[in-house]
Amino acid sequence: MRDKYREKAIPGLTKKFGYKNPMELPRVKKIVVNMGLGQAVANPKMIDAAVDELCDITGQKPVVARAKKAISNYKLRTGMPIGVFVTLRRERMWEFLDRLITVGLPRVRDFKGVSPKGFDGRGNYTLGLREQIIFPEINYDKIDSTRGMNVSIVTSAKTDEEGRALLTELGMPFRS
Repeated sequence: MRDKYREKAIPGLTKKFGYKNPMELPRVKKIVVNMGLGQAVANPKMIDAAVDELCDITGQKPVVARAKKAISNYKLRTGMPIGVFVTLRRERMWEFLDRLITVGLPRVRDFKGVSPKGFDGRGNYTLGLREQIIFPEINYDKIDSTRGMNVSIVTSAKTDEEGRALLTELGMPFRS
């Protein structure tokens, strides 16, 4: 994927936006994969299963996110584990992005492309996945329940248009 960025995306973006300095080019800085587990309040073993699954998917040990505030309506206390996340950079980031685009997204049921509305105004893109079983690393027989996840692709692009052009050059299948 990094080679694709160097060989295809850099010339395409330079031609489209007319960059003169190579440092102006938008690039992928990091990818954050987040799994929110609200049900973990009632079942703490869900956290362990989610950590194992996210570790298998990304190849890196996730961090357990804990509650900052106590909310009595949800039976949530400060410090209780409520999610897991991983921040990928460098080689693991490129490898995960490649697997997401080429293997993961085509396995989504009724896939027609990802929504172009997931940009935040600064060129970063967030994508929600409903099931973790779209990744081939997950053994379908060992899954107790399907969990969704958010994948945030953080870029150095200044606008959404630059970010969309970067991800399109890398092969992200946007809905038209």
